[in-house]
Amino acid sequence: MGILSNKIAIMTGASSGVGYGCALRFAMEGAKVVACARRTELLEKLREEAEASKFSGEIIPQKCDVGVEADMDTTVKKCVEMFGTVHILANIAQSLSGLVSLEKTTVEIVQELFDTGPIASMLMMQKCFPYMKEQHYGRIINTGSPAMIEGGVNLAGYNMAKSAILGLTRTASQEWGQYGITTNIYLPTVWTENFDKTERGREYARRMTEENPMRFFGRPYEDCAPMLAFLASEAAGYVNGQVIGLDGGTTLIA
Repeated sequence: MGILSNKIAIMTGASSGVGYGCALRFAMEGAKVVACARRTELLEKLREEAEASKFSGEIIPQKCDVGVEADMDTTVKKCVEMFGTVHILANIAQSLSGLVSLEKTTVEIVQELFDTGPIASMLMMQKCFPYMKEQHYGRIINTGSPAMIEGGVNLAGYNMAKSAILGLTRTASQEWGQYGITTNIYLPTVWTENFDKTERGREYARRMTEENPMRFFGRPYEDCAPMLAFLASEAAGYVNGQVIGLDGGTTLIA
Protein backbone atom coordinates (compact mmCIF):
# COMPACT_ATOMS: atom_id res chain seq x y z
CA MET A 1 0.00 0.00 0.00
CA GLY A 2 1.50 3.31 -1.11
CA ILE A 3 0.98 6.62 0.64
CA LEU A 4 -1.44 7.70 -2.13
CA SER A 5 -3.50 4.52 -2.32
CA ASN A 6 -7.12 5.16 -3.31
CA LYS A 7 -6.38 8.80 -4.06
CA ILE A 8 -7.39 10.51 -7.31
CA ALA A 9 -4.97 13.07 -8.75
CA ILE A 10 -4.98 15.51 -11.64
CA MET A 11 -1.51 16.50 -12.81
CA THR A 12 -0.80 19.02 -15.56
CA GLY A 13 2.46 19.09 -17.51
CA ALA A 14 2.86 15.33 -17.19
CA SER A 15 4.42 14.60 -20.58
CA SER A 16 8.02 15.42 -19.63
CA GLY A 17 10.39 16.61 -16.94
CA VAL A 18 9.09 17.11 -13.42
CA GLY A 19 5.50 16.30 -14.38
CA TYR A 20 6.48 12.99 -15.96
CA GLY A 21 8.57 11.94 -12.99
CA CYS A 22 5.92 12.98 -10.47
CA ALA A 23 3.12 11.23 -12.35
CA LEU A 24 5.14 8.00 -12.23
CA ARG A 25 5.86 8.46 -8.53
CA PHE A 26 2.21 9.12 -7.72
CA ALA A 27 1.23 5.95 -9.59
CA MET A 28 3.92 4.02 -7.73
CA GLU A 29 2.39 5.25 -4.47
CA GLY A 30 -1.03 3.97 -5.51
CA ALA A 31 -2.79 7.02 -6.96
CA LYS A 32 -4.96 7.07 -10.04
CA VAL A 33 -3.41 9.95 -11.99
CA VAL A 34 -5.22 11.86 -14.71
CA ALA A 35 -2.03 12.90 -16.50
CA CYS A 36 -2.49 16.01 -18.62
CA ALA A 37 -0.45 17.48 -21.46
CA ARG A 38 -0.74 18.70 -25.03
CA ARG A 39 1.51 15.90 -26.35
CA THR A 40 -0.64 12.80 -25.97
CA GLU A 41 1.93 10.47 -27.54
CA LEU A 42 4.25 11.17 -24.60
CA LEU A 43 1.41 10.52 -22.18
CA GLU A 44 0.96 7.07 -23.72
CA LYS A 45 4.64 6.42 -23.09
CA LEU A 46 4.08 7.48 -19.48
CA ARG A 47 1.13 5.12 -19.11
CA GLU A 48 3.07 2.23 -20.62
CA GLU A 49 6.02 2.81 -18.29
CA ALA A 50 3.73 2.78 -15.25
CA GLU A 51 2.09 -0.45 -16.40
CA ALA A 52 5.42 -2.11 -17.18
CA SER A 53 6.65 -1.22 -13.70
CA LYS A 54 3.53 -2.83 -12.23
CA PHE A 55 2.79 0.20 -10.08
CA SER A 56 -0.25 -0.18 -7.87
CA GLY A 57 -1.72 3.06 -9.20
CA GLU A 58 -2.82 3.98 -12.69
CA ILE A 59 -2.04 6.61 -15.36
CA ILE A 60 -4.98 7.97 -17.35
CA PRO A 61 -3.71 10.11 -20.27
CA GLN A 62 -5.73 13.26 -20.92
CA LYS A 63 -5.06 15.83 -23.63
CA CYS A 64 -5.17 19.25 -21.98
CA ASP A 65 -3.73 22.61 -22.98
CA VAL A 66 -3.73 24.71 -19.81
CA GLY A 67 -4.00 27.81 -21.96
CA VAL A 68 -7.50 26.66 -23.01
CA GLU A 69 -10.16 26.75 -20.30
CA ALA A 70 -12.42 24.32 -22.16
CA ASP A 71 -9.67 21.70 -21.96
CA MET A 72 -9.47 22.17 -18.20
CA ASP A 73 -13.25 21.82 -17.88
CA THR A 74 -13.11 18.58 -19.86
CA THR A 75 -10.25 17.24 -17.74
CA VAL A 76 -11.97 17.78 -14.39
CA LYS A 77 -15.28 16.49 -15.76
CA LYS A 78 -13.62 13.30 -17.05
CA CYS A 79 -11.84 12.75 -13.74
CA VAL A 80 -15.06 13.09 -11.75
CA GLU A 81 -17.03 10.93 -14.18
CA MET A 82 -14.44 8.15 -13.92
CA PHE A 83 -13.66 8.27 -10.22
CA GLY A 84 -16.33 10.37 -8.52
CA THR A 85 -14.05 13.07 -7.16
CA VAL A 86 -10.55 14.57 -7.12
CA HIS A 87 -8.29 14.53 -4.08
CA ILE A 88 -5.06 15.99 -5.45
CA LEU A 89 -4.24 18.72 -7.95
CA ALA A 90 -0.64 19.24 -9.06
CA ASN A 91 -0.26 22.31 -11.27
CA ILE A 92 3.04 21.72 -13.05
CA ALA A 93 2.50 22.93 -16.63
CA GLN A 94 3.91 26.34 -17.61
CA SER A 95 4.91 27.70 -20.98
CA LEU A 96 8.39 29.18 -21.38
CA SER A 97 9.40 32.29 -23.26
CA GLY A 98 13.13 31.76 -23.56
CA LEU A 99 15.62 34.35 -22.37
CA VAL A 100 14.36 37.88 -23.01
CA SER A 101 15.83 41.03 -21.45
CA LEU A 102 13.50 43.21 -19.40
CA GLU A 103 13.57 46.07 -21.90
CA LYS A 104 12.50 43.71 -24.69
CA THR A 105 9.82 41.89 -22.70
CA THR A 106 6.43 42.47 -24.35
CA VAL A 107 2.90 42.34 -23.03
CA GLU A 108 2.29 39.37 -25.35
CA ILE A 109 5.14 37.40 -23.75
CA VAL A 110 3.93 38.17 -20.24
CA GLN A 111 0.30 37.42 -21.09
CA GLU A 112 1.11 33.94 -22.39
CA LEU A 113 3.16 33.18 -19.30
CA PHE A 114 0.32 34.35 -17.06
CA ASP A 115 -2.33 32.49 -19.07
CA THR A 116 -0.49 29.17 -18.74
CA GLY A 117 0.89 29.83 -15.25
CA PRO A 118 -1.04 31.61 -12.49
CA ILE A 119 -4.31 31.96 -14.39
CA ALA A 120 -4.35 28.29 -15.43
CA SER A 121 -3.40 27.26 -11.88
CA MET A 122 -6.18 29.40 -10.43
CA LEU A 123 -8.79 28.02 -12.83
CA MET A 124 -7.81 24.41 -12.16
CA MET A 125 -7.96 25.08 -8.43
CA GLN A 126 -11.41 26.64 -8.73
CA LYS A 127 -12.70 23.72 -10.80
CA CYS A 128 -11.42 21.13 -8.30
CA PHE A 129 -12.41 23.10 -5.19
CA PRO A 130 -16.10 22.06 -4.94
CA TYR A 131 -15.18 18.36 -4.76
CA MET A 132 -12.39 18.94 -2.25
CA LYS A 133 -14.63 21.13 -0.10
CA GLU A 134 -17.48 18.60 -0.11
CA GLN A 135 -15.23 15.75 1.04
CA HIS A 136 -13.30 18.04 3.41
CA TYR A 137 -10.03 16.87 1.92
CA GLY A 138 -7.74 18.23 -0.75
CA ARG A 139 -4.09 18.61 -1.63
CA ILE A 140 -3.06 21.36 -4.05
CA ILE A 141 0.58 21.61 -5.18
CA ASN A 142 1.69 24.58 -7.27
CA THR A 143 4.98 25.09 -9.07
CA GLY A 144 7.22 28.08 -8.51
CA SER A 145 10.86 28.66 -9.35
CA PRO A 146 14.03 29.74 -7.52
CA ALA A 147 14.31 32.40 -10.24
CA MET A 148 11.37 34.27 -8.72
CA ILE A 149 13.34 34.56 -5.46
CA GLU A 150 16.66 35.40 -7.06
CA GLY A 151 15.33 37.70 -9.80
CA GLY A 152 16.67 35.57 -12.64
CA VAL A 153 18.24 37.65 -15.40
CA ASN A 154 16.35 37.79 -18.72
CA LEU A 155 13.35 36.09 -17.12
CA ALA A 156 11.15 39.06 -16.23
CA GLY A 157 7.88 37.60 -17.54
CA TYR A 158 8.58 34.15 -16.11
CA ASN A 159 9.52 35.60 -12.71
CA MET A 160 6.36 37.70 -12.68
CA ALA A 161 4.20 34.68 -13.43
CA LYS A 162 5.85 32.47 -10.82
CA SER A 163 5.59 35.21 -8.20
CA ALA A 164 1.87 35.44 -8.93
CA ILE A 165 1.56 31.69 -8.33
CA LEU A 166 3.17 32.24 -4.93
CA GLY A 167 0.53 34.84 -4.06
CA LEU A 168 -2.22 32.54 -5.31
CA THR A 169 -0.89 29.67 -3.19
CA ARG A 170 -0.73 31.71 -0.02
CA THR A 171 -4.23 33.08 -0.49
CA ALA A 172 -5.70 29.62 -1.08
CA SER A 173 -3.92 28.28 2.00
CA GLN A 174 -5.64 30.89 4.16
CA GLU A 175 -9.11 30.71 2.58
CA TRP A 176 -9.40 26.97 1.97
CA GLY A 177 -7.53 25.48 4.91
CA GLN A 178 -10.77 25.40 6.90
CA TYR A 179 -12.11 22.83 4.43
CA GLY A 180 -9.26 20.38 4.95
CA ILE A 181 -7.47 21.58 1.82
CA THR A 182 -3.75 22.27 1.92
CA THR A 183 -2.05 24.41 -0.73
CA ASN A 184 1.73 24.53 -1.05
CA ILE A 185 4.30 25.64 -3.62
CA TYR A 186 7.62 24.01 -4.43
CA LEU A 187 10.62 25.58 -6.20
CA PRO A 188 12.48 22.97 -8.26
CA THR A 189 15.97 23.09 -9.70
CA VAL A 190 16.32 19.67 -11.30
CA TRP A 191 17.70 18.11 -14.44
CA THR A 192 15.35 17.38 -17.31
CA GLU A 193 15.93 15.88 -20.73
CA ASN A 194 15.78 19.35 -22.28
CA PHE A 195 19.21 20.17 -20.86
CA ASP A 196 20.77 17.51 -23.10
CA LYS A 197 19.34 18.97 -26.30
CA THR A 198 21.72 21.94 -26.66
CA GLU A 199 25.29 22.77 -25.80
CA ARG A 200 24.04 25.67 -23.69
CA GLY A 201 21.78 23.30 -21.76
CA ARG A 202 24.57 20.81 -21.16
CA GLU A 203 26.83 23.59 -19.92
CA TYR A 204 24.13 24.81 -17.54
CA ALA A 205 23.65 21.29 -16.15
CA ARG A 206 27.41 20.93 -15.65
CA ARG A 207 27.60 24.27 -13.84
CA MET A 208 24.60 23.45 -11.65
CA THR A 209 26.26 20.19 -10.62
CA GLU A 210 29.48 21.96 -9.68
CA GLU A 211 27.79 24.81 -7.81
CA ASN A 212 25.22 22.74 -5.95
CA PRO A 213 26.13 22.34 -2.25
CA MET A 214 25.47 18.60 -2.60
CA ARG A 215 27.48 18.42 -5.85
CA PHE A 216 24.79 16.79 -7.93
CA PHE A 217 21.91 17.95 -10.09
CA GLY A 218 18.68 16.36 -8.83
CA ARG A 219 16.39 14.24 -11.01
CA PRO A 220 12.59 14.61 -11.26
CA TYR A 221 11.60 11.07 -10.25
CA GLU A 222 14.31 10.38 -7.70
CA ASP A 223 14.75 13.78 -6.02
CA CYS A 224 11.66 15.90 -6.70
CA ALA A 225 8.73 13.50 -6.88
CA PRO A 226 9.09 12.00 -3.37
CA MET A 227 8.47 15.41 -1.78
CA LEU A 228 5.45 16.07 -3.99
CA ALA A 229 4.07 12.64 -3.14
CA PHE A 230 4.43 13.48 0.54
CA LEU A 231 2.70 16.85 0.10
CA ALA A 232 -0.12 15.02 -1.70
CA SER A 233 -0.51 12.47 1.09
CA GLU A 234 -2.63 12.38 4.23
CA ALA A 235 0.56 12.69 6.28
CA ALA A 236 1.02 16.28 5.06
CA GLY A 237 -2.30 17.48 6.44
CA TYR A 238 -0.63 20.15 8.62
CA VAL A 239 1.69 21.47 5.91
CA ASN A 240 -0.11 24.45 4.40
CA GLY A 241 0.93 27.65 2.63
CA GLN A 242 4.59 26.66 2.56
CA VAL A 243 7.33 27.45 0.05
CA ILE A 244 9.54 24.38 -0.35
CA GLY A 245 12.85 24.50 -2.20
CA LEU A 246 13.87 21.34 -4.07
CA ASP A 247 17.37 22.20 -5.22
CA GLY A 248 19.90 20.67 -2.86
CA GLY A 249 20.32 23.96 -0.98
CA THR A 250 21.16 26.15 -3.98
CA THR A 251 18.51 28.70 -3.02
CA LEU A 252 17.97 29.45 0.67
CA ILE A 253 14.46 30.72 1.41
CA ALA A 254 14.02 32.89 4.49
